Amino acid sequence: MTLTHPGDAPARAGRSHDALLDDLDRSVRELVRREGVDPQRDAAVVRRLAESVVRAHDERSLTGAVAPVADVGAVVGELVARVSGFGPLQPFLDDPAVEEIWINDPSRVFVARRGKHELTNLVLTPAQVTELVERMLKSSGRRLDVSAPFVDAMLPEGHRLHVVLEGISRGFSAVNIRKFVLRAAQLGDLVELGSLSPRAAAFLEASVRAGLNVVVAGGTQAGKTTMLNCLAAAVPGGERVVSCEEVFEIKFPHPDWVPMQTRQAGLEGTGEIRLRDLVKESLRMRPSRIIVGEVRAAECLDLLLALNAGLPGMATIHANSAREALVKMCTLPLLAGENISARFVVPTVASSVDLVVHLGVDAHGVRRVNEIAGVPGRVENDVIEVTPIFVRHGQELRRTHGLPPRLELFERVGIDVHALLQDGR
Repeated sequence: MTLTHPGDAPARAGRSHDALLDDLDRSVRELVRREGVDPQRDAAVVRRLAESVVRAHDERSLTGAVAPVADVGAVVGELVARVSGFGPLQPFLDDPAVEEIWINDPSRVFVARRGKHELTNLVLTPAQVTELVERMLKSSGRRLDVSAPFVDAMLPEGHRLHVVLEGISRGFSAVNIRKFVLRAAQLGDLVELGSLSPRAAAFLEASVRAGLNVVVAGGTQAGKTTMLNCLAAAVPGGERVVSCEEVFEIKFPHPDWVPMQTRQAGLEGTGEIRLRDLVKESLRMRPSRIIVGEVRAAECLDLLLALNAGLPGMATIHANSAREALVKMCTLPLLAGENISARFVVPTVASSVDLVVHLGVDAHGVRRVNEIAGVPGRVENDVIEVTPIFVRHGQELRRTHGLPPRLELFERVGIDVHALLQDGR
């Protein structure tokens, strides 16, 4: 007599389902190898092959030789995720509500939805995580090893991958995937999302058209890149735009735009392209505008020199307020060398930056513009003067009495900034 525990049947069912998937997975991979398909680039072909394998299996199941597939669509989707996508993480990548995914160790996989962190019930093995990271890096051309224990890379769908190798992170490699979720492509979209008021959106669009230099500030995941994309979408089509980033994140429609990204050093330790190199190189490309995805080190000096030479531009920076963003922009250029002093940097920042847009995330995870401040260019006791133009009070982004600098730039393109700030038209 055999005793059967209540949990045995589901466990056997789970094991048989996994075994079936493994068999089908091997068949799909064999077809992929035989036809010479690149699974990362030809996901549609992989799906066709998976459908043919599942269909053939279903036909065999009619003879009783194999068990039938309960949900054909789900099995095909899982096979495509295993072979062409990113396995167990693919459902999170496909979920539009998920903004970010990170792995602290194989048993702790987190996601962020609407600004809130959630611990998922997904449990991976160390081998699965290693395979996923290798597969993700394969399409990016970047590497991760003892000599380069950090990596920033872009996945085929535009998501940003960051990995810290074990040894630098304690216990296990830390993996972070920041998804590219396009919820706003222009300033009007931010108004519909409640991040911005119509009058403030009209003012920012006019400021970009006029050629003011704009710095977007905020914390992590405050929506800085999204705001930068929306501002860049307002650049007139007749201008030439050159952008510089660590990895490609800026995306906006423009007929004359050259995006550039940094490059790691090769195995020989040569060939590295830093953000400073890109900013300097962009000035040789006849730009009408320059966009720097994020300033965080000495490249701030090169950006300031470009802006101070009359080239309009935009950038993002991590800061807790508009004023702190300016303080940080006065500090970062000092990293460029001992011959750079605050006596030079502070007035240069004051004369180069025209507007600071500060973003934040409220208690409900909603991203909002908290402040739009003008920089009139005056400095007193090494403190840059700031003029608030819009300030958030609770749910409302209110207009103050401040005016933007360089009113002649608005007049040159036919914009009455006084009327615009009064009624938003």
